[in-house]
Amino acid sequence: MSDFTRRVALGALAAAAATPLASAPGARAAAPAAGRQVPGIYRYKIGEFELTAINDGAGLRPIQDGFVKNAPLEQVKSALDKAFLPTDKLPIPYTQLIVNTGRRVVLIDTGTGGQLAPTAGMLIENMEAAGLDAKAVDTIIISHFHGDHILGLRTKEGELAFPNAEVQVPEPEWAFWMDEGTASRAPEGLKQNFANAQKVFGPIAKDVKRYEADKELVPGISSVAAYGHTPGHMAFRISSGTDQLLVLSDTSNHPALFVKNPGWHAVFDMDAAKAEDTRRKIFDMASADRTRVQGYHFPFPATGHIAKDGDGYEFVPSAWDPLL
Repeated sequence: MSDFTRRVALGALAAAAATPLASAPGARAAAPAAGRQVPGIYRYKIGEFELTAINDGAGLRPIQDGFVKNAPLEQVKSALDKAFLPTDKLPIPYTQLIVNTGRRVVLIDTGTGGQLAPTAGMLIENMEAAGLDAKAVDTIIISHFHGDHILGLRTKEGELAFPNAEVQVPEPEWAFWMDEGTASRAPEGLKQNFANAQKVFGPIAKDVKRYEADKELVPGISSVAAYGHTPGHMAFRISSGTDQLLVLSDTSNHPALFVKNPGWHAVFDMDAAKAEDTRRKIFDMASADRTRVQGYHFPFPATGHIAKDGDGYEFVPSAWDPLL
């Protein structure tokens, strides 16, 4: 390099070093942190049906003795740690599914209504972000009567959140949770569930349509018996053309625990042995047929496949697809 070239290069470097950073527009600008998550919405297709997964938020469940009734606490914590999840409080997501069949707008389960946890209750807000009007929902299908699946049927003020929707519920759930005699004999831990069912469905009891297992509820959506979690708990099969989706509802809670270890009994399951039998049968079917699944408490957007893995299974999330 010549002396002249070297002097030019050094001069340019010196000039650059002397230039104040403020000359770069916005380089020192301070922007406030957003402080909240973006809307939880995700769309995909099953045949000709357009599905929208809508996140209602999550609940934080303390991990204590008894959370898994038949596994040592340290084993449960080890499973969470291997999945890179907290071992003291587990975030359990709530994800509802809206199915646009071209003729019907169907909502499967209604979320918490913001009445269970301060970190949940975002269904309506996220529907609006997805361009979906609550008044456009014409059918609501309930899987079972736990509060995180039914309370969102009403606003906090008690009004119907989906005023134009026909409501369909499992007949065995109705028979159990709406029976006054059963409610009067319920243990303390179940009394709030009975109260929630009465609050949500009591004022509209004459208009609620009850369904059985293995029935087509609307064209393309059928109920699948998945008893054990509750007396009448239902999963659903969505079919369009040659495509199918199994909506697991609460057949499994968080997959890091109960897909990986289908024999573990969650504290939420009312008949743990029957819930385990249901879980294994449905997982065997989904894995053998390579059927896509949607899980209510799976990490958002809560859809993927179930793969056999030794004595257990593995949840394989579907790749995020920007195209429908």
